[in-house]
Amino acid sequence: MQETKRPNILFAIADDASHMSAYGHRFVNTPNFDAVAREGALFTNAFTTNPKCAPSRAGILTGMHTWQLEEACNHWNVFNARFAVYPDMLECSGYHVGYTGKGWGPGNWEKGGFRRNPAGPEYNRFKLQPPIDTCISTADYAANFEDFLSKRRMDQPFCFWYGGFEPHRKYEPGEGIRAGKRMEDVTLPAYYPEDGIIRSDMLDYGHEIEWFDKHLGLMMDKLEEIGEIRNTIIVVTSDNGMPFPRVKGQMYEQDLHLPLAICWKDRVSGGRKIEDLVSFIDFAPTLLDAAGIEPHPQMEGKSLLDLLLSDQSGRLDEARDRVFMGRERHDMGREGDGGYPVRCIRTHAYLYIRNFKPERWPSGNPETGYTDVDSSPTKDVLLSRPEGVEDYYYGLTFAKRPEEELYNILRDPECMNNLAPDAAFDEIRNGLWVELKQKLEETKDPRMMGNGDLFDTYEYVVRAPHSWKAYEEGWFEKQAY
Repeated sequence: MQETKRPNILFAIADDASHMSAYGHRFVNTPNFDAVAREGALFTNAFTTNPKCAPSRAGILTGMHTWQLEEACNHWNVFNARFAVYPDMLECSGYHVGYTGKGWGPGNWEKGGFRRNPAGPEYNRFKLQPPIDTCISTADYAANFEDFLSKRRMDQPFCFWYGGFEPHRKYEPGEGIRAGKRMEDVTLPAYYPEDGIIRSDMLDYGHEIEWFDKHLGLMMDKLEEIGEIRNTIIVVTSDNGMPFPRVKGQMYEQDLHLPLAICWKDRVSGGRKIEDLVSFIDFAPTLLDAAGIEPHPQMEGKSLLDLLLSDQSGRLDEARDRVFMGRERHDMGREGDGGYPVRCIRTHAYLYIRNFKPERWPSGNPETGYTDVDSSPTKDVLLSRPEGVEDYYYGLTFAKRPEEELYNILRDPECMNNLAPDAAFDEIRNGLWVELKQKLEETKDPRMMGNGDLFDTYEYVVRAPHSWKAYEEGWFEKQAY
């Protein structure tokens, strides 16, 4: 394949976004995500391998299951350079590579032996004045993209990582309403009570998704202007779900299941919806495959090109009927700063969850303020129950969980009714556990090899004011939003 004919790549990843208007959500308006979906393929079953920023991004870059990544399975971790990342592989083959905004993180890549951020060389020189009364970043993503393009050689293919800081918290309360958003357009999840504060919080979140989408559109306009839009693969997604209780960092459907649209005008037929179950570990082999590069032997993901180059919609590959997810230590706040280890398998019909330490608090300990859930007005509402009363909505997010959970996603997409204790589902539950266990053993998960607690010994690379040590030493600070 001639170098000049190799596709360019624009990989756009929002920070903590579950919603795009292409999926029918009325409280957000994302015309540029929707355009990518319209001009290419909208995926209806795309799943992160780990629902927190750093481990999710590590899985994207390496094409590996999260439990295979040692320290990089955790949040605020060390990312070891012995794991190959696709931007480096593309650069070695002649691609111009870079990123703006948030690349891989949060964590420490220098300690791991990387010479730069694993997403590529940084392009964050240009700043802007964000809209007033918001907490939107000062990063001028679109200007930084233009700066990146100005540094490439004539006809050199490029791979650019656009990592928006939005809609990560914090927000300026009321920014969504001030931007003209309407409370009635929000459909609250079943795991939240009806509450105006929560509705407004959702609108603030939606407003910041739109900022991410705006800069995506500016980048697409630039590609059109320079004549590169048709030969550019544009991938738009998020690292994990919205920064709200029972979503971000947890192991239920609405944090694992994320938006994904991909277009490549020269090669991919538009207007299609693909229902196959795909994983974020599929991104690295897909982009390498499109560039004519063999995936690294470590990569467990499978290229999506066969799906993209088809002209069909629906379920296209019968073998893509399972995805696997996991987590270990995210934000801390438990005794000894231990994590909350979980592994999952998702089929077209069911989500099976295995909680390996059900004696621990899934969202962090009560005395440290449930620090594994981002501080927010919504969190405050759920915690504002009478003292000593653990009400229904509190329990759904903060209470301890059983070892096994099973949800019929077709009937219960918000994971409200745990079927695991029901004897009528014994065969399904047991079968999914056997299958999950087999996958974990095949991929040498330490949880299956007898040394799973190793994940709790890895370094947490920042001074953590929400850690157990901070609590014991009396300098604990509640996270601010």
